[in-house]
Amino acid sequence: MTYSGSCHCGAVTFTVDADPPSEAMSCNCSHCSRKGFVLTFVPVDQFHLDSGAEQLTDYLFYKHAITHQFCKTCGTEAFALGKSPQGEMRAINLRCVPAIDIGTLTIQKVDGARF
Repeated sequence: MTYSGSCHCGAVTFTVDADPPSEAMSCNCSHCSRKGFVLTFVPVDQFHLDSGAEQLTDYLFYKHAITHQFCKTCGTEAFALGKSPQGEMRAINLRCVPAIDIGTLTIQKVDGARF
């Protein structure tokens, strides 16, 4: 299965070649909490940027371990680029995936404020 998402204005669109998740992460770091992210992580080979590469701009903070990318037009961060011990990953902001009902997900709380 696949699921798709986009930024608010629709300039940036993506597809993930995986089943929609039943679990997600909520982080209390200064970045995630201000933006209200609900995240899932997928290997880079399951992520496809369908449109809007030219609309993306980067934001790095703290240890610069995650490249936050957001749409230059609407400011939405639909996904981010990162690495894990398993390899290159994409952090998907599930609030940007219309088919996902956030209320049905099991949410794992992460204390990113202490990282």
